Amino acid sequence: MSIAAAVTGTATAAVHAPVHHAPHHASTQRTAPRREQSPLNPSSQALRAAGSGASPPADGVRTHIANLDRVLGKPPRTPSQAGPPSSKQEQESEQEPLNIRHGLLNALNLSFFVPMPGMRARMAADEHMSPRSLMHMQQLLSADSPRASPRSTIGPRWRALHGEGGWAGLLDPLDSDLRRELLRYGDFVQAAYQAFHSLPTAAARHRGLMLPDRSYRPTRSLFATSALSMPPWAKRPNTPEWLTQQSNWIGYVAVCESEREVARMGRRDIAIVLRGTATCLEWAENLRASLVPLDGEAGEGKQAGPEDPKVARGFRSLYKTAGEKVKSLSEDVMDEVRRLMEKYKGEELSITIVGHSLGGALALLVADEIATTVPDAPPVAVVSFGGPKVGNAAFVDKLKQSGKVNVLRIVNAGDMVTKVPGVAPRLPLSKEQYQHVGAELRIDSKNSPCLRPDVGPASRHDLEAYLHLIDGFTATGHPFRYDARRSVIRLLQLQKGNVKKEYVNRARELGVDPAAPADVGRSMAYGNCAVASPS
Repeated sequence: MSIAAAVTGTATAAVHAPVHHAPHHASTQRTAPRREQSPLNPSSQALRAAGSGASPPADGVRTHIANLDRVLGKPPRTPSQAGPPSSKQEQESEQEPLNIRHGLLNALNLSFFVPMPGMRARMAADEHMSPRSLMHMQQLLSADSPRASPRSTIGPRWRALHGEGGWAGLLDPLDSDLRRELLRYGDFVQAAYQAFHSLPTAAARHRGLMLPDRSYRPTRSLFATSALSMPPWAKRPNTPEWLTQQSNWIGYVAVCESEREVARMGRRDIAIVLRGTATCLEWAENLRASLVPLDGEAGEGKQAGPEDPKVARGFRSLYKTAGEKVKSLSEDVMDEVRRLMEKYKGEELSITIVGHSLGGALALLVADEIATTVPDAPPVAVVSFGGPKVGNAAFVDKLKQSGKVNVLRIVNAGDMVTKVPGVAPRLPLSKEQYQHVGAELRIDSKNSPCLRPDVGPASRHDLEAYLHLIDGFTATGHPFRYDARRSVIRLLQLQKGNVKKEYVNRARELGVDPAAPADVGRSMAYGNCAVASPS
C-alpha cells in the first residue's frame, strides 16, 4: 500500500469516527473525547453494520490490523520465514490441534493419548481482538518487548508467600509477589523438561542445566526408577533406549547462592524440581492406581485399613525404587536436603518442592518424607502445576497434621490429569477414595485473549499454558491482566493449533515463525529464559 493510500485511509476513518489515541506526530488539535467504539475494532464495525441492516465486511479483522499499523505508525516487518498459507486448506490446517504424527514419543503425551471430540470446532466471534490486545502482543513479540518489572522485597512476608496460613487472602485476587514466585518456580520445571529432552542419556544432567534464575545453582541431579521393565516384544528397533529404560533423570535440587537474593527473599531457599511423565515406563507406572501403604507393604498377618496412609502404587514405585547405578529418588533427595541443611546451619532456610503433572505427585511424597524424617526441617512448601491425586484421606490428614508442609495446587479448569486417579478399584469404603490436599488456585484457558476457547486437553495440561494463564490471572471473574508481560513466543510455537489464528498471522507479520521449534535464546531476549515443556 502506498503512503498516499495509507494517509487517505486514515483520514477517511477519522471522518466517520475520531481515533482517540493519535500518533505523536499528528496535529495538536484534538476532537473532544466521545464514548464510542474505536473504528479499529472489528467487533464495533460489525455491530454498526448489523444495526444498519448491512452485512459486516468479510475482511474486518484484516482491516482492523491494517488500521492499527497506520495508527501506530509502524509498518509491518517482512516475515523472516515463508508467508501465510496460500490455499484455503492450508489455512484451515493451521487451526487443527496437534495430532499423532511424530511416532512413539508424541503418542505418550497427553494431547495424543486422550483425544477429545470437538477440538476442531471454530468460534469465529472469539477470533476478533481489540486494538489493545494486538498492541500488547506486538510488544511481547517485538525486539523492545518489556522485561519483567523489578522484584520487590518480600523478606518481611516470605512465610505467608511460602504457605504459612494456607495462602489465605493471597490467591483470589492473586497477590502480585506470589504470582512472580509461582512463575519463577514454574520456569524451573520448564528448565528440567529441556534438560531431559536435550540429552536424555546424560548421567549428570545438571552440569548442562540452564536455570532461568541465575541466583540459584543446581547441586544434585535426581533420578526416578520404575519397578517395571519393558518386555522384549514391545521394543521397536528404532525406539530410543531412554524411552524404555528403567532409570531416568527426573529433576534436580538447587539452592539460592546469591546473597542479594537471599536478603530480598528473607531466607535461603532450597528448590527441589521434578518434571512430568516422559517415558513409556513412567506412563505405565501412572496407570498403576491401586492404593498401597505409604510405608511399604503391610507386615505378615496384618491388613492395612482405611485409617492407614496410602498412596498410588505407581507413584510410590517411582519414588522408592533404586536403579542398578543410581539411588532411589527418595534416597537422593533426603541425602541432599540433609547436606544442604548442614552446610547452611544457623541460617533462615526454606524448602520449596515444585513439580508438573507426575512431578507434582512425587513432590507430595518428598514433602511427607522430609516432614516425617527430618525433625528440624525448615518450612516446606509444595507447588504443584496440574498434579493428580496421590493418596487417600489418611495420607491427606498426615500431611496436614505434620504442621510443616503447605501445599498449593494450581489447576486449569478442564485439565483431566487433576481429576485422576478416581476411586481405587474394589475399595467400597469412602475413606479409601483418592483425595486432593492443600489450597487450590484455579485458572481457566477461556480467560486467555490468545488461546481458543475450545482448546483441547493438550493445551489445558501444558505447563507453558499454565504459566501464561497465571501471568494473566488477577481474580475470578476478572479479565486477563492487561499488563501481563510473559512472552507468548513459546506458547505460539508449542500450541499453535490452539492459538487464535489472528494471533498466529500477526506473529508472522512481526517476523516470528510459529512453526519453528522453541528458541531458548530468543526467549531469553524477551526477559523470559525458561525453556519448553514436551507436553
